[in-house]
Amino acid sequence: MANTFSQIYLQFVFAVKHRQSLIPKEHKEELHKYITGLVRNRNAKLLAVHCMPDHTHLFVGFKPSILISDFVKEIKVESNEFINGKKWIKGKFNWQEGYGVFSYSQSHIDRVIKYIMNQEKRHLKKSFSQEYHEFLEKFQLPYEEKFLFEFY
Repeated sequence: MANTFSQIYLQFVFAVKHRQSLIPKEHKEELHKYITGLVRNRNAKLLAVHCMPDHTHLFVGFKPSILISDFVKEIKVESNEFINGKKWIKGKFNWQEGYGVFSYSQSHIDRVIKYIMNQEKRHLKKSFSQEYHEFLEKFQLPYEEKFLFEFY
């Protein structure tokens, strides 16, 4: 729409079903490229993506015309179908229900990108469960433990 200006930066975090380590390291870059295409096809700008074996981080420049819930659902469904179509794992791959979405200002862009791109190093010291709980605390989001990702 003409004369509409926005500045929305969102980080999405979602996990593999049952928190299994199913995203093969050797296929991570191919998955990153595929997810980049999915984001672009939705008229959003991918700023960073990093898939760990058991979860994924996306950092996106977002348009206000896009529904957040539809966006993340479509990314998860289509990447799920992509992984299954590639037969990277025995059995069926699925993302876990739910996701986290966290907003940032423009002044935080570089820091969030570095954070996402350094996931391998970060998770040598901190589990995904610890990381996710820290997000919820930092953003002051009330939650009940039973409704979080299935952390085993």
